[in-house]
Amino acid sequence: MDIALNTQVECTDGVCGRSVYVLINPVIDQVTHLVVKEDSSPNTEYMVPVDLVTETTADMIRLRCSIAELEKLDPFINTTVIQERVTNRDFGYSGGMYGMGTYYLPFVTSERTVYEAVENHQIPPGELAVRRGTRVEATDGEVGHVDEFVVNPENGHITHLVLREGHLWGKKDVIIPLSALDQIREDTVFLKIDKHQIESLPIFPLKRRWA
Repeated sequence: MDIALNTQVECTDGVCGRSVYVLINPVIDQVTHLVVKEDSSPNTEYMVPVDLVTETTADMIRLRCSIAELEKLDPFINTTVIQERVTNRDFGYSGGMYGMGTYYLPFVTSERTVYEAVENHQIPPGELAVRRGTRVEATDGEVGHVDEFVVNPENGHITHLVLREGHLWGKKDVIIPLSALDQIREDTVFLKIDKHQIESLPIFPLKRRWA
């Protein structure tokens, strides 16, 4: 089962959004959730357990839940409004006395309330969120970006990482076996192999419609 990122997601009663992240438990090398972003406003992102995925292709992911059921799942982003009191200080001004120039009176203070919305990703403890385009580095430098993951549908375990490699007009998808992964951080996937070894790996047979 290939879990593609930034691709259309369908519920049982219609298109519901696009895949934007996968959540991975790095200890057991398992995909736990797919994050689906609504197409319509307010564009909420929902955490979908991977066992709700029934079918995947290069252009589509199908879920076993309805749109109404999707909207009852936990949101991926939690918005917190922070309230803060800000003090403004200004100098009072006076024209001064003849021959003495100008002078300033003591500070004039005032307060105002400032509200700030802070968004936090609701990533389960010990798990990582990986999006399409995450940088991939071999032992001797950057080699490409994450395109998708290949997952065993029976247990949700990752078997391969699909690497989008090369330049704009010569891109290709290469399958990286799980054994070649060293570690995954929020913005980078590190490999145990070098660029020469990657070049000898098989190309992944994708038939994606590029927008």
